[in-house]
Amino acid sequence: MYLTSKVKEDIFAKHGKSKKDTGSAEGQIALFTHRIQHLTKHLKNNQKDYNTERSLVKLVGKRRSLLDYLMKKDILRYRAIVKELNLRK
Repeated sequence: MYLTSKVKEDIFAKHGKSKKDTGSAEGQIALFTHRIQHLTKHLKNNQKDYNTERSLVKLVGKRRSLLDYLMKKDILRYRAIVKELNLRK
């Protein structure tokens, strides 16, 4: 499986406050970004996999809403995570 507990801990340690901090917006955005990148690679090879395509669209929406929340709450944290993950609006 592509998303083991070790990979999750690494993502949260790098982008969250600690490796056990799974609730921070930055950690969740980073996790969603990792999953989106994986699903995008999958869809390049399997273009007719519509269930995965739907899941990808839902994940992008969740990430967007978390980014909007973070932008309203703390613009500096928003700018930092966008720069760190190379996201753009």
